[in-house]
Amino acid sequence: MSSPFSLLRLPRVVLCEVLKSLSIGEKILLSLCSKRISTQINNAQFYSQKVIVNLDMLCQGIRVHSENNKDTFEIFPYLISSSSHNSDIHQFPIAGCSTPGFSIPTGIKIFWNNHREGFLYLIRHLLKMFKCNISADISYYNCDILQPVIFELFDLQVEFKKLTISLNGSEDEHLFWNQISNKLGLVEDLIIYYWVRYLFRPDFISWPQNITIMNSTGVTLRFLFACTSPTITLFKSLLDNNDLDVILRRWKTGGLLNLEHLQIQSELLKNNGTTILGMKLWDLDGMVIQNDDGSKKATIRVGVQCIEMSVTSSD
Repeated sequence: MSSPFSLLRLPRVVLCEVLKSLSIGEKILLSLCSKRISTQINNAQFYSQKVIVNLDMLCQGIRVHSENNKDTFEIFPYLISSSSHNSDIHQFPIAGCSTPGFSIPTGIKIFWNNHREGFLYLIRHLLKMFKCNISADISYYNCDILQPVIFELFDLQVEFKKLTISLNGSEDEHLFWNQISNKLGLVEDLIIYYWVRYLFRPDFISWPQNITIMNSTGVTLRFLFACTSPTITLFKSLLDNNDLDVILRRWKTGGLLNLEHLQIQSELLKNNGTTILGMKLWDLDGMVIQNDDGSKKATIRVGVQCIEMSVTSSD
């Protein structure tokens, strides 16, 4: 019978190559074997693959996957009171703690005193192992768990692949927004749902790369002209033909400097007598316009109650 292979006796360069070759799940499971091997994996983070960490509150779990979504691993933090009758439980070292858990076909279940603590410890563990981008969906139903996690991630300057926030105008949401509004530059895609019209219009101290507002009835031209996000998408807007005329003229004279793509969906965009740049709405479809200094051009696409503007360099 052959003796066990001692992975940690490999030379450092060889060990690093072995760790680089592991899948996401293999690396996570190996990190739970001992504090010593976990330290080695953390030391090799610079060579580790970039992963998306999806905080899936619908399934009460964390889904870790590659950027192409082919390599995935799931972690579910469960309440520790439900662990006593499972014979497959082992103790795992995570973030300096020893906690019970067991493997499942798609990943692992880990038991904690409460869900908030579980999410925080598990994410800290993952941040030490991988170069992480976070994806999270914050709503009224999960804010008690996710808000402290989001605060900590922003404090650590962790980048977000996607952050979805549902707003209903509560005082707690005001406080939460004020605490993160200067960190939104770390977010690639910010998606906002307004469930109550006009009740809460959050101020932005910083801007994400891409912003989508699903119910944008409260979005004004003032907000739009202040926004520095390259991609802006507004659904259920109340902007009309006159507003669109102002937007295009502002862009032509040097406004909206960072804009690369704008999409507005509004029932008030109509092919009526109200002109835009001296033309009817449908006459703009397919048109390419230049700004006044000739440095940029914008291609306009018009659909039913919808208009898109794609900006590129004139060079």
